[in-house]
Amino acid sequence: MRKHASNHHASKTKTKVSKLRIIAGEWRSRQLPIPNVEGLRPTPDRVRETLFNWINPYLPGAVCADLFCGSGALGLEALSRGAKHLTFVDSAKLVTKQMTDNLATLQAQQAQVIQQTADAYLSQPANQAFDIVFLDPPFRKGWLEKIIPLLEQGWLAERALVYIEMEKETPLTALPEHWQLSKEKVAGQLVYRLFDVSRPR
Repeated sequence: MRKHASNHHASKTKTKVSKLRIIAGEWRSRQLPIPNVEGLRPTPDRVRETLFNWINPYLPGAVCADLFCGSGALGLEALSRGAKHLTFVDSAKLVTKQMTDNLATLQAQQAQVIQQTADAYLSQPANQAFDIVFLDPPFRKGWLEKIIPLLEQGWLAERALVYIEMEKETPLTALPEHWQLSKEKVAGQLVYRLFDVSRPR
């Protein structure tokens, strides 16, 4: 049954649908809806552009994970540019549903979507090793301190790249010695870094 609006303004109010634009690759310029979830913060276009300039040579055939996928901006861009497979992980049902719908829209078969917290997902026995991992967790929640040690439990390929996006004011501590900082840039209130991770022998 349709409910009557409480005033004449309410009936005119529409929820604004945010869109994500894929920058390059197979799905270049495609626009996809983003779920309306509080705190969801897609990686800005120019940050994505820089990141993918860094990692483009490594993307063809890469097995990747987007562990706080949110809008899916990083994982979808990687798939568009030739990644072999993407695992999208997020704890929010709205996010994973939209992610599943967007993959269906793109007819992308080479991906899986998992509704789970990143730490719960990584606490399972590793069933694959990722070549590239994207970490863009909610700011100021201490996620990286939990996630980085878990990644070391068999989730990274012998030579892997790990991208970390975080708030500028928080120091990144307790990194394993074999995580070598490859690239780093600041954009407004965030800092983003790419680490080259070679498994110790």
